[in-house]
Amino acid sequence: MSKVVSAAEAVQAIPDGAVLSVGGSGGGVLEPRALLVALEQRFKATGHPRDLTLVHCTGIGDRTAGGLTHLAHPGLIRRVIAGNWAMSHAMGQLALTNQIEAYNFPQGVMAQLHREIAARRPGLVTHVGLHTFVDPRYEGGKMNSRTTEDLVEVVKLRGREYLFYPAFPIDFAFIRGTTADEEGNLTFEQEGAVLDMLAIAQAAHNSGGRVIAQVKRLARAGTLHPHHVVVPGIIVDQIVVVPGQWQTSEGEYHPAISGELKMPVDVIPRLPLNERKVVARRAFAELWPGAVVNLGVGMADGITAVAAEEGLLDRFVLTIEQGVIGGGPALGLIFGVAYNPTAIIDQPAQFDFYDGGGLDIAFLGCAEIDRYGNVNVSKFGNRLVGTGGFIDISQNARKIVFCGTLTAGNLLVNIRDGRLSVEREGTHRKFVENVEQVTFNAAYARARGQPVLYVTERAVFELGDQGLVLTEIAPGVDLERDVLSHMAFRPAISPQLRIMDERYFLPGPVGYEVFVRHTVDHHAVVRYTSRDIVETQPPAAFIQQRDHHDTDRKEGDS
Repeated sequence: MSKVVSAAEAVQAIPDGAVLSVGGSGGGVLEPRALLVALEQRFKATGHPRDLTLVHCTGIGDRTAGGLTHLAHPGLIRRVIAGNWAMSHAMGQLALTNQIEAYNFPQGVMAQLHREIAARRPGLVTHVGLHTFVDPRYEGGKMNSRTTEDLVEVVKLRGREYLFYPAFPIDFAFIRGTTADEEGNLTFEQEGAVLDMLAIAQAAHNSGGRVIAQVKRLARAGTLHPHHVVVPGIIVDQIVVVPGQWQTSEGEYHPAISGELKMPVDVIPRLPLNERKVVARRAFAELWPGAVVNLGVGMADGITAVAAEEGLLDRFVLTIEQGVIGGGPALGLIFGVAYNPTAIIDQPAQFDFYDGGGLDIAFLGCAEIDRYGNVNVSKFGNRLVGTGGFIDISQNARKIVFCGTLTAGNLLVNIRDGRLSVEREGTHRKFVENVEQVTFNAAYARARGQPVLYVTERAVFELGDQGLVLTEIAPGVDLERDVLSHMAFRPAISPQLRIMDERYFLPGPVGYEVFVRHTVDHHAVVRYTSRDIVETQPPAAFIQQRDHHDTDRKEGDS
């Protein structure tokens, strides 16, 4: 029998109470939109299926009407187990108003857990999530009061603590590719990522469930090159063909995203000289040649534009948690793909690399920071964002640089002649007494010897023994009026308080020599600190193993 069916036919068999895993990422990346729309239409017409458990590893949607917003209807969904909530405000509102059970686990954990489900293992054992809101001694990843069942627990193996995320069966999987042949073999030649499509499909198939694949086009059986097949047809039950399927929410196809061609880097738009560019420039100064880097969504992704403007984009390797290595990450909604990628690998494998210490440095956003250096990006006020890959990355990168403005909401600064002035202060303080939710635990970072920097447009802080230490301020700002008075606490102030380089506040390229000075100093500190910690105060075993391997690999580089 033919595996090709309509979207309406494909979703017809989903019963009440089923567990549905949906692949995809923000900005329409690998989003199986036709299947989501068909399921929504069936529910609106019949009231079924009801009480589904929805599982997804990343945020899926465009923050408005797309993606998982199609499923954000009371009654359709009973429980969501997600790696990220940011791309569907409607689904987030169902959680915030206690209309559904809501869990949030790290993105990498969710991707790797699908592999454990596929292999019929008990679940995932990992250090990722310890001492954050995911840890059951904090909140257990529960995002509202309606959510009561424990889905994660602390275990000890050989004297070390880990978190155990139990496996559960998957009844249905929605995945997407570019081409399917008549037997269901899937290739991804026009996609900007492959994500966890294989793991999701294997998890559903080996649970006795059904795998439904949306594709752009259909090929004859046996005509796809075996090296290009990412998901084999033996685990695909149904195919829904959607001609004209868009690569991302920004267009049907961009060949530099799929790797079909390399576009000139000078087409990457330059940032205007504003607070975002200042933060990106100062953060960029922490890089060194050859570094393996992760850029988070938000203000940190401006580093791509700064690197391109400086002509330094090829001096280090940018990676994205969705599985992209090399090139320049795309900005905005379609964060998760890159222009001119070097390699595109499975998302679970990317997180294996991250978890083992493969990242030299990560630049991440921050919504709240407290006096202890803890960071919250997952839940604040009436916003449910979720962690995404933030916890996986921040707990495992060799160094972390948090990027953001000192205040938020209608902030207006004037940058002129190498100086910064605040014309209108932001309405929200980001430096608070205590963060609402612990997405990054500063004490845990200190115990593992992880250097941490907090970069804003007017001040730079480091993580010290007791909490935040102010180390730099921007030229033109007044320390008390423009910095300290807008923090809910008074940080320690370094006796060597410095003025940020005025070239960060001038038009035109900053100049390579600035970055050489910073990176040489930083690299020496990291090398020394890393060895010193291993010798005198051994941290957790995974850090010992990582640093031992790193010393062998990098000693000659110094």
